Formats: sequence, C-alpha cells, structure tokens
Amino acid sequence: MDHRSDNRADIRDFLARRRARLTPEQVGLPTGGRRRVPGLRREEVAVLAGVSTEWYTRLEKGHIGGVSEDVLDAVARTLQLTDDERTYLFDLAKAAQPGPANRRRRKPVEIPPRVRWLLDSVTLSAAFVTNGRLDMVATNALARALFSPLFDSEVTVERGRPNFARYYFLEPGSQDFVDDWDAGAKITVALLRAEAGRYPHDRGLRELVGELCTVSDEFRTRWAAHNVRIHHGGVKRFRHPDAGFLELTYQPLDLPVSAHEAHSMTFYTAEPGTAYEDRLKLLASWAASGPEAVRPVDGVDL
Repeated sequence: MDHRSDNRADIRDFLARRRARLTPEQVGLPTGGRRRVPGLRREEVAVLAGVSTEWYTRLEKGHIGGVSEDVLDAVARTLQLTDDERTYLFDLAKAAQPGPANRRRRKPVEIPPRVRWLLDSVTLSAAFVTNGRLDMVATNALARALFSPLFDSEVTVERGRPNFARYYFLEPGSQDFVDDWDAGAKITVALLRAEAGRYPHDRGLRELVGELCTVSDEFRTRWAAHNVRIHHGGVKRFRHPDAGFLELTYQPLDLPVSAHEAHSMTFYTAEPGTAYEDRLKLLASWAASGPEAVRPVDGVDL
C-alpha cells in the first residue's frame, strides 16, 4: 500500500469534523432550507475557499499531497481553524508528500548533560522532559516527588516507563490525583493527535495509540473527536498523597535536542506567597533529602 494513503483517514476525519462544527451563520451564509447533516456542505466550503466542489471533495477524501500552501491557507481560513489546527493540517499535507515512509521505531536520543544540569539547578519548580509520545524521559527531584503517583502506578511499574497518556487512561488512580481529570485527559489526547500529524509513520506512536484505543473506550472516543493541541500551558490542580491539594502553574518549552523528534521541558511552580508554595517547598525539601536528584528515566525510547 502506498504510504501516502496511510493518513488519508486522518485528513478525511479532521476536515469533515471541522466542517460539521461550523454553521452557515458563522461564515455569513443564508440560514434558510433544511439540512440533512449539521455544519456546512462541501460545496459551501469550496465556494468560500475559492476552489471547485470536485476539488474540495477530493481534498476531504484525503488526497492532500501536492496541494499548494495558498489553497491550504484558504481552506484553513474557511474552516476557521485555530493556529494549532492549521499547523496540524499542514503537517498532514507534508506527511502525504511522495517519499519513503519511515516506519521504524525511532532510536533513543541521549539527553545532553547540559539539559540534566539545568534540571538539577531547578529546586523550587518541578521540571521534566517529555518526548512527543508523552513519555517522561528526564526529571529533577521535585518532579519525581510531585508525580510520585504516576511513577508508582501499576501501569508505570508494568511498562517500566512513565507515560502520561497511559497513566490517564489505564490507571484508575489518575482521577484521584488529577483534580480536573477531564481537562487533563482532553489535552493529553490532543497532544498525541498533533504528534501523529508530525510523525504519522512512527511505529512507537502507532502502537501506543492502538493500545489505548483497544483498551480504553474513553480514549477511543476522545481520539475520534480529532482535537489538536500543540501550544499549551496554564494551571493544574493535584491531590497529592503527601503534600495535599496543590494548585500549580505549568509551562512547556520546546527543547531542540534532536532533529528527529520533538522534546519539551515543562516547569510546574506555585504562585509566590500562597499555601501551595509552602506545600511545594515542603515537597521539595523531602525530595532533596532523597537519594535521587535529576535522573533519566530507564527504559524509555526518547
């Protein structure tokens, strides 16, 4: 099978869902007449984007290879895509271009010592590095302490690697640890969707998504929604078994340690002068007295 057809289903589902969420009123079209399905019709999207109905129909069926950036921009504007969704659409188009598909498992990437030193220097924020599959591949001591429910969970012990997606959807205890589990789960799936757009042929990612879709009805439903998230950050709340309730701000930063895979360094910290800061400092003091500071996470394909 031509590898370019592999992501046609993703293209079809993504464009169809984005078309279905728009109403004629949102794009300035008349609202009269009965509609058999919600959202815009294909011919309406085609007119607004300045292309033929036949051409747009072909595009929505997944034939996106060779489409110009101007046309993709027009479709993105018509469907009112967010910046992250637009990036995802362009990633899908890039993946559909002719060329050899790389289905091999990507080789582990060594986290440079300078990154570990940076993690080690951060003592009042939980800091860690993740890859695009949401494996936690390096941490400082406070991150290890903050996310101890993740590290100690049965799914992590069984797999030998902490992975946020598996923890959310395969470990029932995640709903006790994460205060707004629904929001966290939504972001987790959307981040994996964006990664699938960038690296649709990565075997490790396909295996992870396949496993979660098979085992978790919750994940499968959310995956089918085709939501995308690339840039994120904000506030998360945890019910930590040792430190109690924590409200922390978090911010991921791109970490260019490899040309073959995206990595992020994320920091969790508390607002100064709050009870959450006191609790995080207490957790940090416990972590500092432990045997581990910064550690690569064993058994992880970066």
